[in-house]
Amino acid sequence: MSPIARWLVFCGLLLVAAGVAWQLVGRYLPLGRLPGDIAIERHNVRFYFPLVTCLIVSAVLTLASWLWRSMQR
Repeated sequence: MSPIARWLVFCGLLLVAAGVAWQLVGRYLPLGRLPGDIAIERHNVRFYFPLVTCLIVSAVLTLASWLWRSMQR
């Protein structure tokens, strides 16, 4: 199998695992409904910006990236 095909299969399996984890853990973690997430509803307009959720996801991905880089050295 070529390296690109292997990489694509790995990415696909990673996405499937993330989807399953989201379905199982999503009911216990209120990501997207945290205090600090902005939700404005008017008569016919809805605006939603998950500010705190974005900050938490960014912090987790930054930590994972930092750990990955430290393991590569």
